[in-house]
Amino acid sequence: MKLQCKFLPQDDGRCGWYETLPQPPPSTPLRSTVRADWVVLGAGLAGLAAARRLAELQPNSSIALIEARRIGFGAAGRNSGFMVDLPHDLNSHDYTGDRERDLQQIRLNRSAIDYMREIVQRHGIECDWREQGKLHGAAKEQGIRALEAFAKGLSGLDEPYRELDATEMEAVTGTSFYKAGLHAPGCVQVQPAALVRGLGQTLPDNVQVFEDSPVRQIDVGNPHALTTDAGRLEAPRLVLANNAYAAQFGQLGLKGRILPIFTYASLTRPLDDQEKAVLGGEESWGLIPADPMGTTVRRMGDGRICIRNSFTYNPHVSASANQLSRVRSAHQRSFGRRFPMLSKVDFDYTWGGALCLTRNGGRPFGEIAPGIFSALCQNGLGLTGGTIAGKLIAEDALGMQSELLDIIRKQPEPAINPPEPLLGLGVRSALSWKEWQAGIEL
Repeated sequence: MKLQCKFLPQDDGRCGWYETLPQPPPSTPLRSTVRADWVVLGAGLAGLAAARRLAELQPNSSIALIEARRIGFGAAGRNSGFMVDLPHDLNSHDYTGDRERDLQQIRLNRSAIDYMREIVQRHGIECDWREQGKLHGAAKEQGIRALEAFAKGLSGLDEPYRELDATEMEAVTGTSFYKAGLHAPGCVQVQPAALVRGLGQTLPDNVQVFEDSPVRQIDVGNPHALTTDAGRLEAPRLVLANNAYAAQFGQLGLKGRILPIFTYASLTRPLDDQEKAVLGGEESWGLIPADPMGTTVRRMGDGRICIRNSFTYNPHVSASANQLSRVRSAHQRSFGRRFPMLSKVDFDYTWGGALCLTRNGGRPFGEIAPGIFSALCQNGLGLTGGTIAGKLIAEDALGMQSELLDIIRKQPEPAINPPEPLLGLGVRSALSWKEWQAGIEL
């Protein structure tokens, strides 16, 4: 069986998280035939966690981790930087759903945060790690109703939260845009590209990393062989951690089940001292919209503000220049509504990144073909979902048993979607309808 890799990570705009970091050391591309005990495809959160955990559990095995671009450049370094501990169902009106499933998701998310915290602290990874929770904000009645439903869901889960009125929201954010809010204490906020790069630089010695090495073809067999422009990587066991890019692997039953949905962000220049004084509020906070289709906002400790909204269905897993131009304009409108006092502040960076979603929130976890293991599809929980999926797929592949493995194994298989062009028409129509419903929350 041959798997063709036609769709590979592209530039997709200028990612502010990555471009504000110092230049990394030179990469080590794959330039020969290399044989290993394990190969992990994709160095995002899932791939990094899988490679690390395999190395921890099998210190005498050789693990190869291969990435098409630089570590931190791809989707894992392009998200909003929330390590969410609570349910975060983007298909839901208020992020929550079935109580038992939500409780299990909390267990997975918090285990991911605990695992990541230990790594960050042990290695001193500088990623602006902030255990400050997250805000949920609402601007209009519809958003307030969604916020009330979220609060009710949290109460049903016995989770702590604090409700904030308009005055309290303005005291935190500096803007009078939000009429109600909620603070949930368990979320961790990070600079995502810095975290991912730090994870890549602190892997165990038995992990060999190949960057700038896009895989063009995978020959499934014993061993599996991954071919790049300049080399070949062979291993009897393969972990797929390339998320939305795996949607092209129809032979493995993934095509038509996982959806590449792009979302977009923009990052301002740093505010000057006068602008900070005019804005007021706290110097660092992160806000998730009450409506999942609304606008996420982060104010960074360095004075920059990040705006994230807009969703598009991109089956080729890349964002066009026209899409980036349109969403930049949308971000400017969203920024202006929230921060009219900062009318002279422009964006330095605008970028897109691929989410990997399924229609029913399921994920293809486990051994999906002989010697091929899937840690794919985080359904909008990239930081925590990717971390725990990568850690657990290593344990699953080695035959381990645990309560967390029982939870993730019980999650549903991804639903089968209708064929194209019906799929594209349906997804794009649903996204447009949900964005229209979000209204001013966008």
